[in-house]
Amino acid sequence: MHTADLPKEKLVEMYRLMLKIRLFEEKVFELYAQNLVPGTIHLYTGQEAVAVGVCSTLRKDDYITSTHRGHGHCIAKGADIKRVMAEILGKKTGYCKGKGGSMHIADFSIGMLGATAVVGAGIPIAVGAGLSVRLRKTDQVVACFFGDGASNQGTFHESINMAAVWRLPVIFVCENNLYAMGTRQSVVMAIENISDRAAAYGIPGVTVDGNDVLAVYEATFAAVERARKGGGPTLIECKTYRHRGHSRVDPAKYRPKEEVAAWLARDPVKRLKEKLLQSNVVAENMLEQIEKMVSAEIEEALKYALESPYPAPEEALEDVYV
Repeated sequence: MHTADLPKEKLVEMYRLMLKIRLFEEKVFELYAQNLVPGTIHLYTGQEAVAVGVCSTLRKDDYITSTHRGHGHCIAKGADIKRVMAEILGKKTGYCKGKGGSMHIADFSIGMLGATAVVGAGIPIAVGAGLSVRLRKTDQVVACFFGDGASNQGTFHESINMAAVWRLPVIFVCENNLYAMGTRQSVVMAIENISDRAAAYGIPGVTVDGNDVLAVYEATFAAVERARKGGGPTLIECKTYRHRGHSRVDPAKYRPKEEVAAWLARDPVKRLKEKLLQSNVVAENMLEQIEKMVSAEIEEALKYALESPYPAPEEALEDVYV
């Protein structure tokens, strides 16, 4: 589907979701500074167009796998932000009863198969889910999120090869934010576009502007349609940029100031807002109303998380086995 054909309601919902992820992450950033978040956090700020662009093409029964930077994927797939916030704060009412934290959120009821802190670990899980779809003969698809650094892992190459050979319905989504922690892509790869690697496995590969939610949506829509019809996997590279360091404790001084400024000027949330206003899809006052509603929703989630209890020490070994 061309984005020009998208109904107004769909476009507005995409903006609402992107704003929800942005404001949620900004709130989590504040909470970490207040020493309310156990462990560390890897914020999705700046990459919202990828999660929303991809997940807006999926059905509830489709699957996704996520990464250490997974809050945005969870929210875009429809996770309850009260439970996400509670999990990040280590509370018993969180998705993993406060034992998983920021990097280990899953909700099978919406097809969220889980985030994982291990780089590249979600890729073979996505292929396994794709194989299950094939064996059960349904028309579900799997969207697999991973970063540029993960594309150098053996799990990437082995998994994408298996998916290609068996023509599994997996959409491999590489969120290329140019840095694997503090290592720039050009230092560890001789190619400019990671999507070029698709040719080695005989599948389509496409590179899109990962800060343009409509470009991400259009590329993913085509890949999803192909996968549902038995056409096999696609590798989509979304070139984007995280607004903050790799994790909360990373000041990201390795990034040139000019580069940061140029990418901040291409803020995906701001770009969609401007596009909606310029094309008269929505009025300014309606967007302001949406922002108030989203802000209230996040404050409600925070209240829920703060008022929730911590898990008791004697519960530490519960749920180790399913």
